[in-house]
Amino acid sequence: METTAIAHKALIAREARRVTSYDVALVAGVSQSAVSRCFQQGASVSEATLARVMKAAALLDYIPNAAARSLITRRSNIVAVLIASQANLHYPELLGELSQQMGARGKRVLLFTLPRETDVDRVLSEVWQYQVDGVIAAARLTADHIAEFERRQMPLVLFNRTLRESAVNTVTCDHREAGRMLVSRLAAAGHRRFGIIAGIEDSTVANERRRGACERLAELGLPPPVVVPGQSDYPSGAAGLRALISAMGAVPDAIICGSDVMAIGCLDCARHELGIDVPRQLSVAGFDAVEPSNWLSYNLTTLRQPMPKMAMAAAELLCAVIDRSDNAAATPDRRVFSAQFIEGATARLEPVFSAVKGSGAGLSAPVAIM
Repeated sequence: METTAIAHKALIAREARRVTSYDVALVAGVSQSAVSRCFQQGASVSEATLARVMKAAALLDYIPNAAARSLITRRSNIVAVLIASQANLHYPELLGELSQQMGARGKRVLLFTLPRETDVDRVLSEVWQYQVDGVIAAARLTADHIAEFERRQMPLVLFNRTLRESAVNTVTCDHREAGRMLVSRLAAAGHRRFGIIAGIEDSTVANERRRGACERLAELGLPPPVVVPGQSDYPSGAAGLRALISAMGAVPDAIICGSDVMAIGCLDCARHELGIDVPRQLSVAGFDAVEPSNWLSYNLTTLRQPMPKMAMAAAELLCAVIDRSDNAAATPDRRVFSAQFIEGATARLEPVFSAVKGSGAGLSAPVAIM
């Protein structure tokens, strides 16, 4: 086989072309379909044939053509991931986890970023062009978008987003309950005057967190919070703190920020510009437990999403729908995970057992799947 392979490789070089599965078949002395089966996961092929094909492929430096294979299997083995470019810092962790999970299932991730969550139409027109096998969308989709996915029979999983108007496969953290949990712990420690630096206006996640916090304050009979806008970035934290102090006429007891990045901006402004003692005079809390929040200079009070488990659930769910022959007939699945409270050092807190009764959330609760 070695002599045949050397001669055939020289012929390919003279013809200035790439090695194909047909060349491997000629050198190995098998059919082209046998070569295809050898490079197809789970296909039936004898050990002897597999050994001959793999040896010929190595001698010819053959690399399977994924595009050509997709014409046969009618699958690209590529999944699209849609993420807003203004998303929080924990999304790099999500992408890493999704890439690992999809790679273990023989698929690759193609990333599409949106300037804002509402800029979906332009990106979807690009997604259709790549003939992806399915989509994980960490962006807001409308009922019309969902209808288009159904029309194209394109498998879809919403990540950290919900759509009440349509039944869609969903993997999400319970952000509304996370907001409630944060208020419960702060209120249990005696905080009464709350301010909120909101996240991006069109972010479903930010809106759910704010909604949960406001609901819990109302249930506890506390004054409604003063809410100021934010963009989930560092400058918004400092600007939000100044705006809250101006609106309230004093430093609030606690400020809940829609993201850790804003909480860090708020914290730096309080300590280094306004001379506010955190947490003695002011408690500051965020969301997401991004890496900087754990740094010694911040040690932020926050809530952590179980991102590895959520990414695994999204990968499992999407691949299950892709592998199912009757996608449209399947009942959509919704998997909801609980956030974990991170006490940190930026908020005055009572021990966990002194938390306000009826908070409706387990404080370090395990993942809850419904």
